[in-house]
Amino acid sequence: MKQEFYHLQIKTNGQKLYEFTNDTIHWIGQNNFKNGILNLSIQHTSASLIVQENADPGVQTDLINYFDKLAPMDNKLYVHTTEGKDDMPAHIKSALTNNQISLSVKDSDLLLGTWQGIYLFEHRLEAQKRTIIHHFIGE
Repeated sequence: MKQEFYHLQIKTNGQKLYEFTNDTIHWIGQNNFKNGILNLSIQHTSASLIVQENADPGVQTDLINYFDKLAPMDNKLYVHTTEGKDDMPAHIKSALTNNQISLSVKDSDLLLGTWQGIYLFEHRLEAQKRTIIHHFIGE
């Protein structure tokens, strides 16, 4: 049994989904992980993690549009407005999605569906530097 940690840095450039599936698969292969659990955790409260379709980019557009309707960028609706019109909506979007995801690794393969990818869902409009912690437990 072993444990390994990896801090993946992703520079974002505005509100969208940033896929990092291949970075994670590469890290699994580089470390020769066989079987276990991989926990992913983002260290931010205005971005989140999701597993989502990676074939049709229209899905990403629709997700962003939907969440913008759920949490509109209108400072008249919020008390917390000091960091800009996108800040409180970003916190709401983050609360409605995930800050951690656990995935299985079996026979050195990350167990995702055919059209699934792992994404950082950036909710802020300005460029950010995000950290995603990878924590593998297994063999």
